[in-house]
Amino acid sequence: MSKNLGNLMRQAQKMQEKMAEIQKGLAEKTCQASSGGGMVTVTVNGALKLVDIKIDRSVVDPEDVEMLEDLVMAAVNEAFKRAQEMVSEEMSKVTSGLGINLPPGLF
Repeated sequence: MSKNLGNLMRQAQKMQEKMAEIQKGLAEKTCQASSGGGMVTVTVNGALKLVDIKIDRSVVDPEDVEMLEDLVMAAVNEAFKRAQEMVSEEMSKVTSGLGINLPPGLF
């Protein structure tokens, strides 16, 4: 019985090492999203950090700040959604061989 426990512990340690490796690699991968027909473009990495925002000068209107805020929010939300999907997909590769299904958004 303890041999099975030892094997299980080794498998868990290997999975943990693999997940840490994937998380490190994900920090180098990015997802991009835009809104307003490309007027606002946002880039988020796999560590779920906002790494870049590009705003076309034509949407910078002091008389309509709300529109710019909406465009930025839409692009940011979509970029984070894409990044979270990328992370979930990568993590599921590690856990699928073990029959473990992690809930979305866990990583």
